[in-house]
Amino acid sequence: MQPVTVALIDPNKLFREGLKALLRGGDFQIEGEAASIDEALAPLSANPPQLILVDPASMGDVSDSIGRLRAMLAQTRIVVLTTVLEPQNLAAAIQAGADGFLMKDVSPDALQQSLRLVMLGEKVFPTHLAALLVSGRVQGGELAVPASRKGLSPREVEILRCLVNGDSNKMIANRLGITEATVKVHLKSLLRKISASNRTQAAIWALNNGLAEENAALVAAG
Repeated sequence: MQPVTVALIDPNKLFREGLKALLRGGDFQIEGEAASIDEALAPLSANPPQLILVDPASMGDVSDSIGRLRAMLAQTRIVVLTTVLEPQNLAAAIQAGADGFLMKDVSPDALQQSLRLVMLGEKVFPTHLAALLVSGRVQGGELAVPASRKGLSPREVEILRCLVNGDSNKMIANRLGITEATVKVHLKSLLRKISASNRTQAAIWALNNGLAEENAALVAAG
């Protein structure tokens, strides 16, 4: 069986080289690469691949870029591969016709399995983000979330910042000098207050309510 031909569009040359090495000799073969959509358009038109992997950082406007690719390459599968958890980009990608949206920190085996599913005609997206779309909490490319943090205690805000960093309960407990049991109590309370069903949704809420920016400001101040 011939490997699936892949074009990789990503501004990071080191990542492109690493992914080529990772996929070499398997079911997928990267036969074209570019740092941006504009750079890729002419080669893609001349030699359409079966699959395109594209980072939003190479696109500019996600909806417009995927729409251009989809219009030019109707039979090619398109998967967004990103380092940043952006519900807005997920919504834009789906609406523009992407076949998948995957995080770059996925394991090599999970990546290749996801790409196989895409080539079989499946739509592959992170479960927690897809659930937000299905429930209507992503509307018009934006999350429908509360605009205010009213009701959150200072400790709950601290825990939300830790969730944005991807910290586990044990890491949060060590960072804040409290027990894991106490972390769980605060986590249960803040999830209820912001109408989130899990820690990933809570992290998304925090990102969309400025806590990521506050984290960056605190680091800069330190």
